[in-house]
This record gives sequence, structure tokens and C-alpha cells, in this order.
Amino acid sequence: MAEIPVVTAETVTVDVNGTTYEREVEARRLLIHFLRDDLDLTGSHVGCDTGNCGACSVIVDGILVKSCMLLAVQADGAKIETVEALAEEEQLSPLQQAFSDHHALQCGYCTPGMLMSATALLRETPRPSDEEIARAIQGNICRCTGYWNIFKAVKAASGQEVAE
Repeated sequence: MAEIPVVTAETVTVDVNGTTYEREVEARRLLIHFLRDDLDLTGSHVGCDTGNCGACSVIVDGILVKSCMLLAVQADGAKIETVEALAEEEQLSPLQQAFSDHHALQCGYCTPGMLMSATALLRETPRPSDEEIARAIQGNICRCTGYWNIFKAVKAASGQEVAE
């Protein structure tokens, strides 16, 4: 029987927020740890490391993913967007401003994941229904706000009237 080769590290090239990075990474390194520890992009948070909380959500090739569920080597060649990409020239995006205006953050731990989930939703559905908003953020756990203010912020960012 032939021996199975063990891959311990691989060179990965990714485009993150418009910048190309090439790094050697351990084959078992999670994307969230690659982003935070290797690229110093600490906006995405490590929460549960099991894909349940959504704090680590990023957009990979246009698809919302939980970066604790993806190996960095699986993202080789991908275009990745993190929460750091939302603001332009230190100006909050309309979604970030809506989060601020509607008090949609308290401790802030879930905020990066919520923002990325809402960004993915608004790109696909610019004027989402209440049900679509609820579905889009259901994969993110927030222990502080009770979700109502987050819901209102997403609705406001889509240009819809928000009941106070």
C-alpha cells in the first residue's frame, strides 16, 4: 500500500479587501485565524469556532461564509471581503451608519458578522421584506440587543420606512 503524503503547509494567494496576499499557511489553519493572525485584519471576531454564532462571517467570492468553518487553503485564489472593507476612506457605509443611528450594537461582538450578513442580503435583495431580513440575520447570535434594532438598521439601510 502506498504511503499517503502529509501536507503540513501550503502557499495561499488571496485578494482580501482589494489587496493581494501570498502566505504560507498550515493546512489545518482556519480562515478566521489566517485573516486575524496572519493578515492582522481583526475586524471579524472569533466567537464559537463551531459555525453557530456568525461573528466571523465574511464574504468569499460573493458568498457569505462563516470563516471558522473554512480552511485558509480552501480560500486559495478567492476574493474575500471582511468588515474592514465596508467603510470607504474612513466614512461609514450607509449600513454602518444605520447601525449607529438605530442603536443596533451594544457590546459590538456580533456586529461584524451582522454587518457582513446584512451586506450580503442587501447586495442580493436591495429592498428585502421583513422575512428576508429576519432570515438573513438568523445565523448570527446577538446576546445584547434582542435583534430588533439590528432589524431596523437593515431595513433603514435598504431605504425603507422604519417604525420606531
